[in-house]
Amino acid sequence: MIKTLILGAVQGLCEFLPVSSSGHLALFQIFMGFSDNLVAFDILLHFATLLAVILFFWRDIWRILADWFGGWFTDRRRSGWSYGWAIIIASIITAAIGLSLKSTVERASESLLFVGFGEIFTGIVLLLVPVFSRSRKNSSLFKIAIAVGIAQGIAVLPGVSRSGMSIAMGLFMGLGISEAFRFSFLISIPAILGATLLEVLKFLKGGEIAYLPDGWVWGAVVAFVLGVASLRFMKGLVDAGKWAYFGLYCLIIGSIAVLIGWGIFAL
Repeated sequence: MIKTLILGAVQGLCEFLPVSSSGHLALFQIFMGFSDNLVAFDILLHFATLLAVILFFWRDIWRILADWFGGWFTDRRRSGWSYGWAIIIASIITAAIGLSLKSTVERASESLLFVGFGEIFTGIVLLLVPVFSRSRKNSSLFKIAIAVGIAQGIAVLPGVSRSGMSIAMGLFMGLGISEAFRFSFLISIPAILGATLLEVLKFLKGGEIAYLPDGWVWGAVVAFVLGVASLRFMKGLVDAGKWAYFGLYCLIIGSIAVLIGWGIFAL
C-alpha cells in the first residue's frame, strides 16, 4: 500500500514538473529496492496522469479538434486547423525518435549514471533558458513543431525532462512563455497515449499476468490528483518566469546520482 502511494505521488508530481518523471521513478526504484513486476501498475499511473492533462486542457482540446475536423469541410480554416497539424507533426517526430531509442531507454533506466547525467543535462538546459530565450527566432508554427517534436523525442531518455525540453525549445523558437507551456502539454497527450499503448501491447504480447499491487486504486487517484495540482503549480511558475529554477534541483539530484553511481559515496 505504501509503495503504491509513493509511486503514484512520484508519477503525479514529476510527470509535469521539469524534473523528469522517468528519471525520478528510476531513482526511487533503485534506491528503495522496488523489484516487483509493476508493469501493469506503471501503465495505470501513466493513464491517470494522461487524464489529468485532458482535464486541465479540455477547452483547448475541444476547440482544436473542432477547428481541425471542421477544416476538412470548409475553406475558412480557423487557428485550430494549423495548430492541430503542428501537434500531429510534433507527435510523429517524437514517435520516430522515441521508437529508435526504445532499447537504449530500457537499458539506461537501470543505470544510475545514465539517469544522473540525464538530470544534469536537464538542469543545464533549464538554467540556460533565461539566456537563450531572450534572442527569439520568431519561427513559423511548422518549424516550431519540428523543433519541439525533436526536443520531446530526446526527452524519452531517463533523466531528461519532457516538459523542460519542450518548453525550452518552444521559447527558443519564438513562442511566448504561456504559449510554450500550452503547446508543450498539448503535444504531451499523444506522446503519453502512444507510450502507454505501446506498453500495453508489449505487456499483452509477453503473455504476462496482470499484477496490480495492494492499494493500486489509491495510487492511481494520488497520481491523478497530484498531476492536476502539479500542472497548476507549473503554470503559475511559468507565468511568473521562475520555472527554470528547477534546473538547480536537477543539477543537485543528477550530481548525487552520478557520484553514487561512480561509487564515490554511498547512501
